[in-house]
Amino acid sequence: MSARDARFPVTDPVARFDTTAFDLDAYLGRIGHPRVEPSAETLRSLHAAHVRAIPFENVDVVLRRHRGLELTAIMDKLVRRNRGGYCYEHGLLFAAALEALGFTVRRSFARVRPDRASGSYTHMLMVVPVDGVEYLADVGFGAWVLHPTPLIDGAEVDQAGWRHRIRRENGQWLFEKRAADGWDTLHATLGLPARQVDYEVFHHYTSTHPRSPFTGQLVVMRLAEGVGRKFVGRRLVTEYVDGRLETTEITADRLADTLRALDVELTPAELSAVRSFYESTKDDQLEEL
Repeated sequence: MSARDARFPVTDPVARFDTTAFDLDAYLGRIGHPRVEPSAETLRSLHAAHVRAIPFENVDVVLRRHRGLELTAIMDKLVRRNRGGYCYEHGLLFAAALEALGFTVRRSFARVRPDRASGSYTHMLMVVPVDGVEYLADVGFGAWVLHPTPLIDGAEVDQAGWRHRIRRENGQWLFEKRAADGWDTLHATLGLPARQVDYEVFHHYTSTHPRSPFTGQLVVMRLAEGVGRKFVGRRLVTEYVDGRLETTEITADRLADTLRALDVELTPAELSAVRSFYESTKDDQLEEL
């Protein structure tokens, strides 16, 4: 089934994304990737390089120091200061990179964990048509997605060793991960075009609301071939493709080493502030992701 549904628009003539602050050479240096021509294979290569190089993390959110979603701030943080970010920062940066390389990008959004009552339309992703196929590109989904997924009903993609698939149901694309007892739905999207203001609204909720899972706890995620690491609250969970799980309680004295091991580079002042936050957090404030 085609990704396009006549009931929903695939373009928005009012949507404008200012990418004048984007520096392609600096970005490619950050992810360790050469300049390439648009193709399905280069989209896959760029996607994986981005995920491997730039961590998913919410340090600025928990410290109440987030500078917003202007591309100038994202470039400074994720590229020049070798920091990470969460989905809007990853997605807006990657979309600008793809457009600079000649790809066409439709920035969109998804409902995270649609089977849960708390699942909300707060996740950024994008649709990229190339070589006659539309792909779901999702570099900002933490420890789950390494490669783009073709928007073809039932298509399966190996994501660093774990089976994932895309499925069309009731006008939505459901993105699912294979679990021991079936398929676990990670997010659902209509593929609608988004505007910058949409992400500003999502970001405001995600970075300020007391019930957001990102405001009251540290969240850092990394994905590599055969291993996913998720540091949420006080626990570092390492998942291996053979099914093994290792859970480690991270005490305050181990916080700095843990963050460095997850490629989160902080200044001494930032690290001190994170440690103070960490020590003040109560267990009953922690949320499930």
